[in-house]
Amino acid sequence: MQSLRSLPGRSSNGRSIAFIRIAVGLIFFTQGILKYIDPQLGVLRFTRIGFPMPAFTARFVGAFEMICGFLVLVGLVTRLASIPLLLVILTAIATTKIPELFHLNQGFWFMVSDARTDFAMTLSLLFLISVGGGSWSLDALIWKEDPPPN
Repeated sequence: MQSLRSLPGRSSNGRSIAFIRIAVGLIFFTQGILKYIDPQLGVLRFTRIGFPMPAFTARFVGAFEMICGFLVLVGLVTRLASIPLLLVILTAIATTKIPELFHLNQGFWFMVSDARTDFAMTLSLLFLISVGGGSWSLDALIWKEDPPPN
């Protein structure tokens, strides 16, 4: 029986990290845009959650999501750009998912189902903070990072 290391088609570190960066970057970038163009996902949502100054807060968060999401997408200062996004997603979990535990006819399983994307984004951001942008990133190109040994 072959080991996993010897199987054909094994992905490289850079390519694998790039897939995570693309997913995280595009999701945050597009969600940031939506906070500006769709009141239901921007100002009205922040009002419903109970944030003070919901118009300012929605635009502030949206700006961070667009800027940091784009930086993660292209792999530029990936670790640093992932930190504000981690704070955004943890705040979203605390303000929108945890309260679902206490809503009538919702509870734990509803919250688990509703939080699946937030959970995946949290772990993906922790991964990017841990490993950086990888060899297929602007970080590697600019700072001439050598790919790690296999």
